[in-house]
Amino acid sequence: MTPSKRLGVCALIIAGLGLLTAFQLLSPAVWLALAVLYGCATLADLVILRVEQAPHLTRHLPSSLPVGVPATVRLQLENRTARPRAALLHDLHPHSVKAAHLPLKVILPASSTSHWDYRIWPSERGDQVFRALHCTIASPLGLWWYRHMLQKVSTVRVYPNFAAMSRYAMLASENRLVAIGVRKKRRRGLGSEFQQLREFRQGDSLRQIDWRAMARTRKLIAREYQDERDQTILFLLDCGRRMRAKDGELTHFDESLNALLLLAYVALRKGDAVGVGTFAGENRWLSPLKGHAGVNRLLNQLYDVQPGLNTPDYAQMAINILARHKKHALVIIITNLRDEDAVDLQAAVATLARRHSILVASTREEAIDHLADQPVAGFSDALRITAAHHYTKSRLACLNRLRAGGVACLDVAPGKLSTELINTYLAMKASGAI
Repeated sequence: MTPSKRLGVCALIIAGLGLLTAFQLLSPAVWLALAVLYGCATLADLVILRVEQAPHLTRHLPSSLPVGVPATVRLQLENRTARPRAALLHDLHPHSVKAAHLPLKVILPASSTSHWDYRIWPSERGDQVFRALHCTIASPLGLWWYRHMLQKVSTVRVYPNFAAMSRYAMLASENRLVAIGVRKKRRRGLGSEFQQLREFRQGDSLRQIDWRAMARTRKLIAREYQDERDQTILFLLDCGRRMRAKDGELTHFDESLNALLLLAYVALRKGDAVGVGTFAGENRWLSPLKGHAGVNRLLNQLYDVQPGLNTPDYAQMAINILARHKKHALVIIITNLRDEDAVDLQAAVATLARRHSILVASTREEAIDHLADQPVAGFSDALRITAAHHYTKSRLACLNRLRAGGVACLDVAPGKLSTELINTYLAMKASGAI
């Protein structure tokens, strides 16, 4: 229960009239009558507000949301009194969820149910908890405010932004994958699975001609092949402190997780099995599974994974994967590589390469690239720019040593990781490298 500004203004008016009375500019009887009226009105307004039935307040919001995408929360109020009521609505949303138009100033119609909406933007993945709802009601004369608090806890799952997967599915159905940078390369060689016979087309290899079918039909008939299915893709996602770096709106970890989910979606559509392991933080293991339902499984199991403060131990990661998965797979290590990782990562890759094909995808910090391109304006600038060039050169040398050992490597900005991963995966399948 708190007094309103109107109550304070009325009190000041009574006090001013009291000064007029002290200077004999106003009759004491009149002032006394006004003061008694003010006191009775204030007390009656307070009593009515306390005995009135509280409004019934309900919150409606989705059970799950994609990170960074705006959504609507609906607040529903039932006014159980016979008078319109002025109210102030506030929702105790999580600190990681941005909200607009709060608190809401509303008028509740008499004996009716009304609803009001406000917009939210979740900025972090994981379970986000909406706690109490506050509804502050004005008294009939507007002299008091009374806060009703409803301890209504609502938990929302904030997932990675899966709009990219929907967009990929739409573009794939419309054969416009070039819009997101996915390149379809013409197949060379016949190392994949036979799919069907069709008429020979310009650009087909002569080795694709089926001479027996041509003899029967007296037309040029070509054999068409599809990428091999029933392969296994294992993602190893770094959850260490380096993945907390942030060049844009999302951290390197969030960009990497989005790229992982999109490539997993592509691989599942291609008929491959997909598994995921995390390291350098919360260690989770999802054994490889096939089918379109695998995307929902990945979303539900990985939506709340967050990067920690540990440094990645690549050697231990390799040991854990070899113990958990013994059959051949394409192992995709997504990390933020440093030059000091060279020895540890090379040993881990050498261990995994005995049984698996390896792809190392490292996110590059764009801030360092921008620093290296800056002009030198003084001695301190020269030191910073030299350090940036030295860091970049050392990191590139580490990647080149991996490439020299026959390991496929990507070194890309986080925002381009999805496209580069998909293109590399499709190229490796087409060439039979998996």
